[in-house]
Amino acid sequence: MKYEVFKTKKGNYVFGKNLIIVFLLATFIYSCKSNDRGELVGVSAKRKFFSEKPFGTVLVPGGAFTMGKQDEDIAGSLSTPRRTVTVRPFYMDETEITNSEYREFVYWVRDSIIRTKLAIMADEVSDAESSLNKYKFKDSTSNGGVYYKYMMDNYGSLGDVNSPTEGRFLNWDEDLIFDTKEFPDAYYTEVMDSMYLQTTETFDGKRILDASKINYRYYTFDNEEAAKHKGKDRSKYIKPHDLNVYPDTTVWVKDFNYSYNDPMHQDYFSHQAYNDYPVVGVNWPQANAFCHWRTKKKNDWISKKKKPGPRQPHFRLPSEAEWEFAARGGYEYAKYPWGGPYTFSDRGCFLANFKPQRGDYALDGALYTVEGKSYNPNGYGLYNMAGNVSEWTNTAYNPTSYYMESTMNPNVEDKKNNRKVIRGGSWKDVAYFLEVSTRDFEYGDTARSYIGFRTVQDYLGKPVK
Repeated sequence: MKYEVFKTKKGNYVFGKNLIIVFLLATFIYSCKSNDRGELVGVSAKRKFFSEKPFGTVLVPGGAFTMGKQDEDIAGSLSTPRRTVTVRPFYMDETEITNSEYREFVYWVRDSIIRTKLAIMADEVSDAESSLNKYKFKDSTSNGGVYYKYMMDNYGSLGDVNSPTEGRFLNWDEDLIFDTKEFPDAYYTEVMDSMYLQTTETFDGKRILDASKINYRYYTFDNEEAAKHKGKDRSKYIKPHDLNVYPDTTVWVKDFNYSYNDPMHQDYFSHQAYNDYPVVGVNWPQANAFCHWRTKKKNDWISKKKKPGPRQPHFRLPSEAEWEFAARGGYEYAKYPWGGPYTFSDRGCFLANFKPQRGDYALDGALYTVEGKSYNPNGYGLYNMAGNVSEWTNTAYNPTSYYMESTMNPNVEDKKNNRKVIRGGSWKDVAYFLEVSTRDFEYGDTARSYIGFRTVQDYLGKPVK
């Protein structure tokens, strides 16, 4: 292309035709890159954000409501005075977390431990024909990219120097073998043997998984403490958590002396017949560990997409106020999740799983727990917000907390207080504990056969009505 510039008789320079076209094209390209006309428009997002409803949850719209007892407090506890509070919108599980859902968590922890052991031993074994070669750590260059390689070379991990894997990627592509008849070689057998109870603790030649080894490690950041001591070393507020996550199945025996509950002890968590029943025997720290894992599971999946979207907010236990707001189902002065004032319908059918008529447990259709989707849901689509199992909340129990809490998203998160609020009543409770405003508590390190939980996730932005 020829660029021409010539001078007129008056001494003015004029651009040739070809050069003018190039100039206009450059101006157009620049305007496409910066079309804000010099105005303040903010940082543009790569894509518009839409709050994604997690599977199995319902949107609780949030708002103001009258919290606390709105009729006679039969127990005379005086710990639930009426007051108006406001909660933000959130997603909530439509049922309590079931055995099947919690078992997925337990299996993931178990498998990650086994894969870690296999990968570490694969590094130590020089046998080229070993079955462990399939389970080696993934190559840093091909799978992690330049950043992964840089971090491993300079720090030895991706940020957790205490990790047994040293931050390296586990190989989840190869299936694990659990049938002892199909174990490929002695190396694999040795790793699997380390996960079972010793032969002196078993009988009939059966090898049983050692539940005490199903330990989950994760970290949290103490925002509250960090806010109080701004400017100090952030590492002081990183809290490690390392706990066993297998539910205590013996609660069915320990909770009830002189009662034959052995079938529940043996089969309730492990047998597929109880897949859709609420998990029990889970203490408060274990419920929080499940919330962390569920968040990790979702965000790990997002990060592996070709075009990862924004991370999802954390799953967590509901606050006491959030739980009560959700349990009311949109009824302002409800006594029970279905409104009230009775625990049975106009046809004489009970509306929840509890202990009616002085101990006739089976009168409501269930002796112990029932499936998560039993009876009718409340106005928000939530099942069993009364009865079945009581539910852990994120709130520490204090008899006077209603008098000192904020009226906006109220919550008492006292880490030194081991008494945690439980709500909703259970299959073994009388009707009083089914009331949406009744407070009760249990010690956080205690597991019970009548306490389960459900999770919530914050809704970001203003919900569309």
